[in-house]
Amino acid sequence: QVQLVESGGGLVQAGDSLRLSCAASGRTFNGYFMGWFRQAPGKEHEFVSGISWTGTNTYYADSVKGRFTISRDNAKNTVYLQMNSLKPEDTAVYYCAAGLSSLAFRTRRAYDYWGQGTQVTVSS
Repeated sequence: QVQLVESGGGLVQAGDSLRLSCAASGRTFNGYFMGWFRQAPGKEHEFVSGISWTGTNTYYADSVKGRFTISRDNAKNTVYLQMNSLKPEDTAVYYCAAGLSSLAFRTRRAYDYWGQGTQVTVSS
């Protein structure tokens, strides 16, 4: 089992930045592909970003490319999502997820473990 706990969400204004963290515990963090998803009210979960377990490969949704940066520190069992130039449409609950397979990483089914989510609200 891998337990994931997100933190760093909050209420900010458009143009501001936030840094989300996802701390993993339980089984070894190494080897897991990590992803960030978000869910806005009344909408489906949306893939935001993903990172390979070495950190070599990173992936982004078109809607956040150039504004968000994903990174990980395997020594700290933590993955981060730096969010810059936030927009009201970024408002959502953000979830981190872990999966052993990097196939179909843009879909929820690729992940075995999920955090409880952290709310990000961006006011205009």
